[in-house]
Amino acid sequence: MGQCCSRGVYAGGSTVFDRSNPPHPPPETPPETPPTNGTVAVDAVNSAKATPATSFSDTSPWQTTYPAGLPPSPARTPRKRFKFPFPPPSPARPIISAILKRQGQPKPPMEGTIPEENGGEGGGEDDGNLDKNFGYPKNFPAKYELGKEVGRGHFGHTCWAKGKKGELKNQPVAVKIISKAKMTTAISIEDVRREVTILKALSGHKNLVKFYDAFEDANNVYVVMELCEGGELLDRILSRGGRYTEEDAKTIVAQILSVVAYCHLQGVVHRDLKPENFLFTTKSEDAPMKVIDFGLSDFIRPDQRLNDIVGSAYYVAPEVLHRSYSLEADMWSVGVITYILLCGSRPFWARTESGIFRSVLRADPNFDDAPWPGVSAEAKDFVRRLLNKDHRKRMTAAQALTHPWLQVENCDVPLDILIYKLVKSYIRATPLKRAAFMALSKALTEDELIYLRAQFSLLEPKNGLVSLNNFTKALTKNVTNAMKESRVTDILNLMEPLYYKHMDFEEFCAAAISTYQLEALEGWENIANTAFQYFEEEGNRCVSVAELAQELNLGHSAHSLLKDWIRSSDGRLSFLGYTKFLHGVTIRSSNTRHQ
Repeated sequence: MGQCCSRGVYAGGSTVFDRSNPPHPPPETPPETPPTNGTVAVDAVNSAKATPATSFSDTSPWQTTYPAGLPPSPARTPRKRFKFPFPPPSPARPIISAILKRQGQPKPPMEGTIPEENGGEGGGEDDGNLDKNFGYPKNFPAKYELGKEVGRGHFGHTCWAKGKKGELKNQPVAVKIISKAKMTTAISIEDVRREVTILKALSGHKNLVKFYDAFEDANNVYVVMELCEGGELLDRILSRGGRYTEEDAKTIVAQILSVVAYCHLQGVVHRDLKPENFLFTTKSEDAPMKVIDFGLSDFIRPDQRLNDIVGSAYYVAPEVLHRSYSLEADMWSVGVITYILLCGSRPFWARTESGIFRSVLRADPNFDDAPWPGVSAEAKDFVRRLLNKDHRKRMTAAQALTHPWLQVENCDVPLDILIYKLVKSYIRATPLKRAAFMALSKALTEDELIYLRAQFSLLEPKNGLVSLNNFTKALTKNVTNAMKESRVTDILNLMEPLYYKHMDFEEFCAAAISTYQLEALEGWENIANTAFQYFEEEGNRCVSVAELAQELNLGHSAHSLLKDWIRSSDGRLSFLGYTKFLHGVTIRSSNTRHQ
């Protein structure tokens, strides 16, 4: 859902994982991954047109290094509902089952089904009892004249139309017509309602498709949007021989990041970012892009985690398959798109959907084969930092806009909600923890400081200082109805201690850095060693095991672990203890465990 205007099979038909029986990676078996070279050229436009969208047997005009008989990657994301009998790996499930068994409660539901509020897919509702009245105006024929069909999808089709009266008189628009007959469950009705709500609430960004109005009658819902006639990003990639030049790719990625950062600040996660869901406004080579298809999007609070598995197989993030994810899942999809732009191949590929999921969970992107040796180190670092399987180490959209690879684009850096989350934790931390972060901030590289200076500037400091008032004003300046719906501003209530405090840039840096993200940098060891030297000089002090456990909210059983963190010679934190203390006991190595 959510398609504005596109060719053929793409309109309105985003690939949706069936929420009643979502796709799950199979249990521990030898992974089905692509050959080690990892390169598969995307299909030619003509081949894509001739082959059904769900086919895995498209041919490619470019040479592929896969073994004979192994089909190449299809140009377009397969458009069907994925159904797999395998539950996703869940370390928490045995624990939950044991607790419920002790309490005499029934076992939790099978992980192959995701319960939905007010009924859902597979919930067995009687279609005749569903309320399909959306409360939209019913005078669509009086206001718009429908023209030819420009696309068709699972829930309906998209048509060209022209306004009959009002501000849109004689202006061409796109009308997505969603069939009520295909709304067979309460969740499908809610999806349509939420899509319209999000489109209406998210207004004002240049790279977001404009929403004009929504109508309904007894048979359909009509969503009137901006007409984009320049085609899909995927078609542009194919027309360029399968990939973009690095310089042209920067322009595309900067537009994607700009609108994704806007959505994330408003508390909206898209959940289906892919080249098919970015349309150019005109056929011009320098036409701007618009993101479309918010049919799988949702509102999300700053500290909320989502668990329903939706999206498109090639672009789905690992944490989505594990059913615990947030805004970072969109950044993984941006990483996949960037990888495709730069080399023309998908980073994770297999012949089956279950194979794709195994590849996403276990395989690493290939940066060795052509054309990667000729791609800049900055571009490869950019992609790696987005395709990190540990979602905590991924860049946000605002951070990505300040990455060295994109700095030449002079991109405007938007306010980042991550700053609010990190500062909230910092001001509630103990003095020892704040001293540890202060030392870490002094070891930051100039590349990291560019992002922090931009965020500090957006807070409009007074006399070089910021307080809760600055954070409130900056967020309020960006408020839309979407931000109100997702309750993003609630985070300000948790930052109340900042009301009595003023923070200069040095302390802001200490408060607004993420150790996890710094760990993803190639120079992390140098940063950590330099930071520890500052900590030794200015913040390190004698600390007992009991006191350290109290700092970390740990019980007596953890004391044996913490002994290794403290030097026996002087009772202060060792280098190992310092780096782990920055995280607590949740520290992970940069190599995230494979599921």
